[in-house]
Amino acid sequence: MNADHLASQALEALLPPVIELAEAAGRRILAVYETEFDVTHKGDASPLTAADLAAHEIIVEGLSRLTPQWPVLSEESATISFSERRSWHRYWLVDPLDGTREFVKRNGEFTVNIALIEYHRPVLGVIQVPVSGLVYYAARDLGACKWAPGVAAQVIRTRPLPATGPIVVAGSRSHGNSRLERFLAALGRETEVFSLGSSLKSCLVAEGAADLYARLGPTSEWDTAAAQAIVEEAGGVMMDLAGKALVYNAKDSLLNPSFLVAGDPSVDWRPALQAAGLLPE
Repeated sequence: MNADHLASQALEALLPPVIELAEAAGRRILAVYETEFDVTHKGDASPLTAADLAAHEIIVEGLSRLTPQWPVLSEESATISFSERRSWHRYWLVDPLDGTREFVKRNGEFTVNIALIEYHRPVLGVIQVPVSGLVYYAARDLGACKWAPGVAAQVIRTRPLPATGPIVVAGSRSHGNSRLERFLAALGRETEVFSLGSSLKSCLVAEGAADLYARLGPTSEWDTAAAQAIVEEAGGVMMDLAGKALVYNAKDSLLNPSFLVAGDPSVDWRPALQAAGLLPE
């Protein structure tokens, strides 16, 4: 490991205050959730509420106090140019309210996502679920855990792909498409699809409750970073369709490529992707 990389002890020390920040943001989100809130829309037509902004303010202020030497990039501050960002070797990447569409639908399937990026890779991730109080968290070389209020934290692990029976797939509540249907058909096995919002899909894979999550459409870097840290520490992979791990802050655009979250890193999904017409010939 590069001498400039944070040691495990430093990452471990960051987890409790970051979890506390995520929980504080979750409480502010719930306070708005219980009101008749207004919904506006951003330039890309995605919804925006007072909960997004309140959570953003809490997290950015808290992280700036915790580590004033590291910049913070949040979905709600995404106008920071690459000419400024390109010099960042370590920074916080935040989605204050992941799953705003689910928040607006009031189905509870939204999260607070906080990740620490170091040299283009997520090395710490915290995902908090405001409605249930659940927290998923991980840091490099420290494993991944799931914690519920009143219950001891438990280590989570992905599972090997079962040799028989259905492949359990976590699917998007709001973003299903024909590309996914073609891919699942090309797997040549029965699939059982659970539809969920936000980064909860990746969390299902991380805790061994699902085998696969395929996102064959646009997402942004703040949507995936915390989940990637958790999935990787749990033994899985988050990779583009060519099989390479997602990287962060490596280009002007903050959009991710299409990607797969797989619990069993030994499985080659490319033949099915090819058969579905999702890979170049």
